Amino acid sequence: MPRRETPFIPDQYYHFYNRGNNRQAVFFERDNYIYFLKGLKKYVLPHVDILVYSLMPTHYHVLGRVKSQTSEVFKTSEVSNAMMRLGVSYTKAINKRFSRVGSLFQGQFHGKPIKTYSHLLNLCIYIHANPVKDGLVFLPEEWEFSNYLEWMNLREGKLVNREFISENFGTPEEYKTLAMQYIKTRNLPDEVIKYIQDLEK
Repeated sequence: MPRRETPFIPDQYYHFYNRGNNRQAVFFERDNYIYFLKGLKKYVLPHVDILVYSLMPTHYHVLGRVKSQTSEVFKTSEVSNAMMRLGVSYTKAINKRFSRVGSLFQGQFHGKPIKTYSHLLNLCIYIHANPVKDGLVFLPEEWEFSNYLEWMNLREGKLVNREFISENFGTPEEYKTLAMQYIKTRNLPDEVIKYIQDLEK
């Protein structure tokens, strides 16, 4: 696997994501999602302030900000190693649980820098809306494996930054309005559209 050459810069936002080999599942049961989230806390949270996440059956999205360090440029290896340890730990657990062998993810994780403020705000909504877009649930709050519930103050959790939410979106109600407006613009299954329309009657 080639070494990552792009450095992770302190206070810069990054979109971390990866998917299963051949777009196959990486999460098979509830315990798998929980194990992955524990790995995020253990390996990644010490280096990255996690703002938004959504774990989907075949892939994951994590939006985070590299934490400030004493050095001007945060060593790429520290964030990369954290993400690598997360991926290896999770793959080993899945292989053991389901008596499988080989890689689980489609190569190395992606860590794309967020270059504009508009992209940052829209990416938050995109990640939280992913389960609705993919037809897994009717509303973002119905998907257990994202931190949308934390954003709505409906669940406690450590993988959230409420200061970021208030500074950039205001109240949970204001963010929910933006998320629902975004969802309505997507090409969604008819039953999802009808469900949302019925809620607004």
